[in-house]
Amino acid sequence: MSILRSAFAVSVGLSLTLASPDAWAQAEAKPLTLSRLVDEAGTNYPSIRISQEELNASSARLDLARTAYLPKIDANAQFNRGRRNNVFGSVLPQGVIPPMSGPVIGTNNGGTVWGSAIGLLISWQPFDFGVRRSNVKAAEADRDRSAAANLRTKLEVQTASADAYFAVLASSQALKSAQTAVENWGTLKQSIHALTTADLRPGADESRVGAEQAAASNQVALAQQALDMSLATLRKFQGALNSPITPPAKFLSEIPTRGSHDAPLVPSENPMLLEKKAATAENDAQLKALKRSWTPQFNLQGAAYARGTGAQTDGTRLAGANGLGPNVGNYVVGVNITFPVMDFVSIYAKASAQASMLRAAQADEDLATRTLQEQFEQAQAELRATGTIAQNTPLQLEAARTSLNQATARYKAGLAPIDDVAQAQRLLVQADIDNAIARISVWRAFLKLQYVRGNLQPFLDEVNR
Repeated sequence: MSILRSAFAVSVGLSLTLASPDAWAQAEAKPLTLSRLVDEAGTNYPSIRISQEELNASSARLDLARTAYLPKIDANAQFNRGRRNNVFGSVLPQGVIPPMSGPVIGTNNGGTVWGSAIGLLISWQPFDFGVRRSNVKAAEADRDRSAAANLRTKLEVQTASADAYFAVLASSQALKSAQTAVENWGTLKQSIHALTTADLRPGADESRVGAEQAAASNQVALAQQALDMSLATLRKFQGALNSPITPPAKFLSEIPTRGSHDAPLVPSENPMLLEKKAATAENDAQLKALKRSWTPQFNLQGAAYARGTGAQTDGTRLAGANGLGPNVGNYVVGVNITFPVMDFVSIYAKASAQASMLRAAQADEDLATRTLQEQFEQAQAELRATGTIAQNTPLQLEAARTSLNQATARYKAGLAPIDDVAQAQRLLVQADIDNAIARISVWRAFLKLQYVRGNLQPFLDEVNR
């Protein structure tokens, strides 16, 4: 259960002002660090509280299962007024006719007398062939499953909150690049306007640049929408925290070191697999409890009681309140042995059903292991690909910038059409966006890899490096 072992104690400086994507600092508010964001999400997010209460409930069920080892003590007291008639013979066991005791008086008398009784029964089962032990083990496995589910939920929420931060950062970079494109188109439009005014270029060129600027403005609108949606997701995880966040420059300029993500996958460290293992153990313990339930039940019992009655054996009645106070006492001790002979039919059917559930849980555990291995290999592939892209995008950006300068110079010299400039400008915008989010994509892939491993601490250590 040490999957998250004091995770998210790292402090990383982040500052993105939620109201404005261009303002990356806000002096009047303390910046929200990544560790604060993740810790807040992992502590106060509603799904965390739900899983915590489910864990508390499973712990209470374990305490309940352990009470089966305690002796049972029943106490009873009663006072009544009724007729004293008693008949010879027996009736089948039932819960309707009140039991009678004493001799048959031979008459059907309508008189009533007082009666009273008080007693204490202690019953304890010294052994049960492992039924209680199996039930306790099943309750322990249920508690372990709830604990693993709590860790899994916390891991998912904390990972989602960190990814939401990176989504905001990526959206902000895309918006920044789109705004730069609009400004570049505006500068180019002014230059072409001067040329068209001097009749050195056709007026259609200025119209074309205006259309491209409008298209770039649409990109700004879409990028702003993506940023607003990302911020909405981020606020969901912030809870009571309302501080701005500030991204450290390393997310835009560095990538995780190779040695921090070369460790192999250990499936048993992932809380999802721990949850599946606990479910298997719970079903196995329940099956053992069923198999051991068709056995004799031994109970050590002791009872002490007292009776009082206003009826006499000769048929007479005592006057007044005689019988209201118990005045005749008894006690008895012994062993009570019961055996449900015909229960084997229902127990066999229940055991067959439980065995199927156990096999299903084992198959689910195997599936979870394979799924984790698949996700791990996919995350490694994504990390390798994003790392390669992050190394290539600066070269693409520089080449696109050079191409735009050349196309612009050739256009001004009358050696190239406006289409060449527009194409070069679009390539530069795309290269700028790709370059801006390339390193962020590596960090997100690294986050995903550590999520699959079930431990975000290496990711946070790398962030704090």
